[in-house]
Amino acid sequence: MRRRLAALAALPLLLIASAANAADSAPSDPIGDLIMGVVTGTLPGSADFKMKASLYHAGARGVGVFDSLGCRVVAMRTAAVDVALIPKRTLLFIKETVGLQMPDGSVHDGYWYASDTGGAIKGPRIDLFTGKGARTMGAMKPLNLSQLTVVKAGEFKGCPQ
Repeated sequence: MRRRLAALAALPLLLIASAANAADSAPSDPIGDLIMGVVTGTLPGSADFKMKASLYHAGARGVGVFDSLGCRVVAMRTAAVDVALIPKRTLLFIKETVGLQMPDGSVHDGYWYASDTGGAIKGPRIDLFTGKGARTMGAMKPLNLSQLTVVKAGEFKGCPQ
């Protein structure tokens, strides 16, 4: 009888130790990660970068109307990146651009398309296309030459819309 009572008394201690070990080696919680991704604006397991931003517009320094994929550049959506760091066709989320006014008057959701490259884009740098002419840079001027948080949010096919 005493052995049974001793075993029953030790049971809570064994359960606590077992729970502590399980917590240390617990697998990730994909649903929790997804919820946190929605809350923070990132995707689970996505890489984020601090990148120095610069702005560019059509007509500047020979910039044409097509990106390096052969698609038309899209104002406030096309981004030029270093493909050694971020592959072309990567959908990017830049939280600092959320809420900016778009050319059509709507509010920016923070998503950009890595569809362009540039000779000066090396390492953690990103060029954001603002539209046709220097006047299109107005809303984004505060972001020029600042550090932005850039998150790989997925991939896209075809041309940016």
